[in-house]
Amino acid sequence: MKVLVIGSGGREHALAWKIAQSPRVKKLFCAPGNAGIAELAECVPIAAGDIPALVDFARRQKIDLTVVGPEGPLSEGIVDLFEKEGLRIFGATRRAAEIESSKSFAKELMTKYRIPTARGRSFRSYEQARRYLRQAGAPVVVKADGLAAGKGVIVCESEKEAQEALDRIMVQREFGDAGSLVVIEECLRGEEASFLAFTDGKTVLAMPSSQDHKAIYDDDRGPNTGGMGAYSPAPVVDRLIHKRVMNEVMIPTVKAMAAEGRTYQGVLYAGLMIERDQIKVLEFNGRFGDPEAQPLLMRIKSDIVPIMEAVIDGRLDQCTLDIEERASVCVVMASAGYPGKYPKGLPIKGLDAAKRMKDVVVFHAGTARKEKAVVTDGGRVLGVTALGDTVTDAIDKAYQAVGKISWEGAYCRKDIGRKAIDRMSRAPAVGIVMGSDSDLPVMEEAAAMLKKFGIPFEMTVASAHRSPQRAMAFAAEARNRGVKVIIAGAGHAAHLAGVLAAHTSLPVIGVPIDSSSLQGLDALLSTVQMPPGIPVATMALGKPGARNAGILAAQMLALGDPELAGRMDRFKKDMASEVERKAEKLKDYR
Repeated sequence: MKVLVIGSGGREHALAWKIAQSPRVKKLFCAPGNAGIAELAECVPIAAGDIPALVDFARRQKIDLTVVGPEGPLSEGIVDLFEKEGLRIFGATRRAAEIESSKSFAKELMTKYRIPTARGRSFRSYEQARRYLRQAGAPVVVKADGLAAGKGVIVCESEKEAQEALDRIMVQREFGDAGSLVVIEECLRGEEASFLAFTDGKTVLAMPSSQDHKAIYDDDRGPNTGGMGAYSPAPVVDRLIHKRVMNEVMIPTVKAMAAEGRTYQGVLYAGLMIERDQIKVLEFNGRFGDPEAQPLLMRIKSDIVPIMEAVIDGRLDQCTLDIEERASVCVVMASAGYPGKYPKGLPIKGLDAAKRMKDVVVFHAGTARKEKAVVTDGGRVLGVTALGDTVTDAIDKAYQAVGKISWEGAYCRKDIGRKAIDRMSRAPAVGIVMGSDSDLPVMEEAAAMLKKFGIPFEMTVASAHRSPQRAMAFAAEARNRGVKVIIAGAGHAAHLAGVLAAHTSLPVIGVPIDSSSLQGLDALLSTVQMPPGIPVATMALGKPGARNAGILAAQMLALGDPELAGRMDRFKKDMASEVERKAEKLKDYR
């Protein structure tokens, strides 16, 4: 088949690189492409925004599949026009792409369908926006409503900064027509993550988690850019958060778009802010992220061409993704002056040396060919991407490759992926053990409570009967790993909690699980009836018991942690307030 990729950046190079691997693809075109893409595809000199010329090219060349990279053509209705001509194209329609091209629409959609997001309001009037800023105070986030190449979101720590941001967007029109409408919302705290998924408007097929680095300088300082690097997986999106993002954000959003008559087909990208167990959507994008596409496509082992076709045909439920277990990191090399003014045409050295490295791909973002040399042709020039057994290994390999490449004024952040390392280096304060992985749905309740209080934990399987040595070793070594409390869950007449308690002086909390014909009474009695000198704090059966085990562990840890104690107090007050709210609803019931 013949495939056309539209775009000229690092995302499009990654897409071309991945699509070229498909045995189904015989000829690959890219419009307009770049120097790196030219090594994989035939580049045609048609701008990504020249939709009539792209339609004409696809018709004349009998293109079997067109893949849209950037957001601009999607917002202008390229998918609608291709489909009208009977041409197969992967991407969101114009009305569906409004989830990215209009932040006010996205905010209204999330509010209407109760998809978690920051509180905020939209304004067309500059004076009304100014008055709202004075009322809201700081910190706030000021956003240009339309597309602004990832630069129209300004985080403001003071009212003065917020006023300046408003002036830049609405008065100076720094982002053009994108600033005719502005969104002002609360400033969320936490750690950002990117969550991307394929969807055909019904099924949602998640890709691995990732994390972008927007700010130009290390430690997230300086103005926002289109992205200075990314890595995958992002440990902030663990199994629990992944499940909640799917159930509270991705699936509800796809259903909401369908309910609004805007069936969404393509890649849906949710930019998230995560704080302990709280998830809120910062923004939606209607396509692959850049630079997230680079590490993600390095990790997706599946042929993506059949997946894209399944999205178009509405049969994504028949597809799965095969994911590389190794981590991937992309470091963006930029021109001096970016995201402001920067020079072009500077010769790039060392590309061949980096290319020779195993598990390294240098994706071109802003490059061109001048005679026989590859030269800079954009602000973000290269996305140096590497696979490694761990995030640390991938980071080291990516920066080794970066060290081989140079041009005058080349710049990159030095801390891409550091948040992942910091998060993974946190010692677990609680160990959760279960007798079988079938107990996971119950024990996840304990994990969810620990996450709510921001308590790091580890989770494993060990059987008191089938693997007693493993259970004993876990208990004996737990203190050395930083564990202060152990939560043990098991069904049948299991003695897991007792075995653990016998081999550690750490407090052990037992969670009996209903997994036999005795409806959990056997597990309850075997957990609670410990011999003298082997105490186990026994919870209720099943999920309520696991939930309480997480709370009790938090209370134990709070004895020596004032900050955690404050969270516990707020949790208790929130529970009481919830009872009051429920009582208020019933006060007039007769």
